Amino acid sequence: MIINGEHYTSVSFVPSRGIRGNLIRIIDQRFLPFQVVFKTLSSLDEVVTAISEMQVRGAPLIGITAAFGLVFAIDECRSEDFESWIDKSVDKILQARPTASNTEYCLRKILDRIREVPDVLDKHEIALETALELMEEDKSICRAIGENGFEIIEELYNRKAASQGKDSKERSVVNILTHCNAGWLACVDYGTVTSIIYNAREKGIDLHVWVDETRPKNQGARLTVWELTQNGVSNTLITDNAGGHLMQKGLVDLVLVGCDRVTRDGDAANKIGTYLKALAAYDNDIPFYVALPSSTIDWTLDDGVKNIPIENRDDREVKYVEGRCEKEIKSVLITEKNATVFNPGFDVTPARYITGFITERGICKANRKEISRLFPEYTSESENN
Repeated sequence: MIINGEHYTSVSFVPSRGIRGNLIRIIDQRFLPFQVVFKTLSSLDEVVTAISEMQVRGAPLIGITAAFGLVFAIDECRSEDFESWIDKSVDKILQARPTASNTEYCLRKILDRIREVPDVLDKHEIALETALELMEEDKSICRAIGENGFEIIEELYNRKAASQGKDSKERSVVNILTHCNAGWLACVDYGTVTSIIYNAREKGIDLHVWVDETRPKNQGARLTVWELTQNGVSNTLITDNAGGHLMQKGLVDLVLVGCDRVTRDGDAANKIGTYLKALAAYDNDIPFYVALPSSTIDWTLDDGVKNIPIENRDDREVKYVEGRCEKEIKSVLITEKNATVFNPGFDVTPARYITGFITERGICKANRKEISRLFPEYTSESENN
């Protein structure tokens, strides 16, 4: 999307003259919104570090970056036991951030394609082609999510206009609350939630976004506010605990969030704090939708509360807050130095609190029957697990 009036993607491919020695360029999101820092990655270890340290973040973008990490791993293989090397490389990538399902999807796509190819150089070429296809697929999927989600916002807009009188469409503003960052910074381009927002705005819908700060890493405050502002979308930053109050006061029409893993029964894992937003939305009869690509669905799991792996992150993310002090980005301790911290990165919203899923194939309710209706090719596979 747009940075200072110019179009960028969150990750881009930098080809070399030959098949090997390629790079990818990322926006190092640790420096946003204070600095736009581009960084090149050219090895498996650099990719693993970029994912684990949240230089890149967001389930779709992690998956795409992981795919290129596997390309680099194939290039780096110097072992006679290629399969063992790749298994270790895949495990290293998956452990970098284990909650997102998209990583497994992207890696599996490459592994399936190279399995029957004997020559390592051919494997590398096929892996690279697949990673590039996945990158373009992500853009296409996000555009489709934006198109499908538009009908929800359009319906809310028309309903508000009708309730206010025939000539009031110009005064009808759809107020959306979102948590964390499900924007183009979390994908290659467009985003999931933000694709819907950008699409609605381009089609003339007047809207406003309430942005949760999303402690402890402040992805809402640092990333979503910056992204929406860069792209000309009206937004207001709120504390994580203000959402329920806004809902009670009638200031929220719709909650839109992304997610990192969805079970076949419709439970959804997203950034910690999402579950509380779902409860508040449910209590106030406000629609709560999850926008996701199909690669986020884990067809092997049911009962997300019990079975979705939840990443536990470093104590420092809670004990320290990062910000800009004059020209430097600094970390400031905000609690007792030896405080005991529990820092789960995600929570799980049970399907019963989710109004529906917005996917590249359409909108469905959060249950196995409806999800399978949109993705019938996975139904028999999931039933066997």
